[in-house]
Amino acid sequence: MMQLKKRYEMDPEYMWDLTYIFRSKEEWEKALEEAKAETDKIASVCENFTENADSLKRGLDFIYSAAHKTELVYLYAFLHKSGDNGDPDFQDMEGRAVNLLVAFGSASAFIRPKILSVDEDTMKAYLSDEKLKIYQHTIEDIYRGKAHTLDEEREKMLAMLSDASNVPSDAFEMLESVDMEFPDITGESDEQVPLTHGTFRVFLESPDRNVRREAYEKYFGEFKRYINTFAALYGGAVKMDTYFSDVRGFGSACEASLFDSNVPVSVYNSLIEAVHEGLPSMKRYLEMRKKILGLEKIEMYDLYCPMVEDVDFSLTYDEAKQLVKKALAPLGEKYAQLLNRAYEEKWMDVFENKGKTTGAFSCGVYGVHPYVLLNFTGTLDDAYTMAHELGHAMHSYLSAEAQEYVNSDYKIMAAEVASIVNEVLLTKYLLSTENDKSRKAYILNHFLESFRTTLFRQTLFAEFEKRAHDMFKVGKPLKAESLNALYRELNLLYYDGANVGELHDIEWARIPHFYNSFYVYQYATGFSSAVAIADRIIETSDPAPYLNFLSMGGSEYPIDELKAAGVDLTSPEPVK
Repeated sequence: MMQLKKRYEMDPEYMWDLTYIFRSKEEWEKALEEAKAETDKIASVCENFTENADSLKRGLDFIYSAAHKTELVYLYAFLHKSGDNGDPDFQDMEGRAVNLLVAFGSASAFIRPKILSVDEDTMKAYLSDEKLKIYQHTIEDIYRGKAHTLDEEREKMLAMLSDASNVPSDAFEMLESVDMEFPDITGESDEQVPLTHGTFRVFLESPDRNVRREAYEKYFGEFKRYINTFAALYGGAVKMDTYFSDVRGFGSACEASLFDSNVPVSVYNSLIEAVHEGLPSMKRYLEMRKKILGLEKIEMYDLYCPMVEDVDFSLTYDEAKQLVKKALAPLGEKYAQLLNRAYEEKWMDVFENKGKTTGAFSCGVYGVHPYVLLNFTGTLDDAYTMAHELGHAMHSYLSAEAQEYVNSDYKIMAAEVASIVNEVLLTKYLLSTENDKSRKAYILNHFLESFRTTLFRQTLFAEFEKRAHDMFKVGKPLKAESLNALYRELNLLYYDGANVGELHDIEWARIPHFYNSFYVYQYATGFSSAVAIADRIIETSDPAPYLNFLSMGGSEYPIDELKAAGVDLTSPEPVK
């Protein structure tokens, strides 16, 4: 079996440079101790911090300073561990950083109940003081959540539980990223090639159906070996979601999750309803795919391969960087300059190695710059992933530049717009510059796949999450059998016309986002919003309203921020 390179064997030129956060492990250790010291002082410094506007300002300044220092310590450790989850030193660093996060959460748990102990009229008088303006949205949001905020002692207990509540997610990551290994498969040239999380998608896009089938069967076969473990882990995550929502007095875990962004559950439900209305389009698409591929029946492993034959869209990393920059030119000169910085200052960790976190993500680091994790394999999809994650990165950068730390962290619903706008602009650029009909058809196929995978598939995931939580709420055990059955029912609904084999029933077990509950629906709402915004940017040649949206951070609720960008998600129209 061919092995991935270990982290220390990788070329540093294609690895992110974390010295922008801390220059050395020793500097990180010093920062860890300083953050601990500040955390220990929170109670004494903020003992009577709600007495007047001045004391409230001093107390909040100290708390958010400690929060920022704690976050830097954690993110440095988290990013190191993401590069190699199997490294015991990185595991130790992250473990200590998580302990600090828990300590900070426990030490600052009194903040919300203490603020809520102040009469609202008195607090309004405090907030009329100009120096508290940066905290106005935060404090008003705390009062919005008054009915779901517990007394100081119980808030502290919940904060102390936060580390343990992450065990299902942590165990999933270690099992999936570190412990699991896949057998080699026979490639297109009859050679043995390694099957990994990174190459799996590449093999699914192979024009050779035997390659697709073998990769699919061996990849999911490995998940099937551990399916009862995955069911126990996900069941544990659902139990924790439900516990926290019940303790805080929410009607459901979904309501609790959406409450943070001030999104009504009706938005979630209307998304599912609107996508159900669009399922006949999905069925027509599957019929077209089956016909073009010349298949008697279409299997689930036939969904990712291009319908256009003999189109080579392989790209080097440098070619992908330049393609992304050209495609995002409509966003203006400043955006282009930031892309140059991302390339030159090594914000991105590019290639797959043993133990590296799978998939891709962007991580904002306030006061430094964002970092992007990729697992680049040289496909057009990888260029799209780069554009996607750089969308998150630029959102983080522009928000941090425009907002104080307390208001810099945008909500997830807004985040997914920034990433998908870049994907849509990349598609529009490719379509406008490509003259070869086969390659243009390939791009259109890719755009159709964006609708299938981002709007339809993520909504399927969203419905799975909601129904899994509902099952637990009414007392139905979340075992492998029941979760498989639920996932099968949804796939038969969403993929009417395809042959949904039993092996696909376990696909839910490989989705890491399920451990961040009720997250994925925002890919679908974000996609719908992003298509509208990208169209407007191209039509008007004016990215200013959109760039203003990117700079708003968390200073307003995401639905209001999107309205500023011209999209109203309280209406079903963007999704329809």
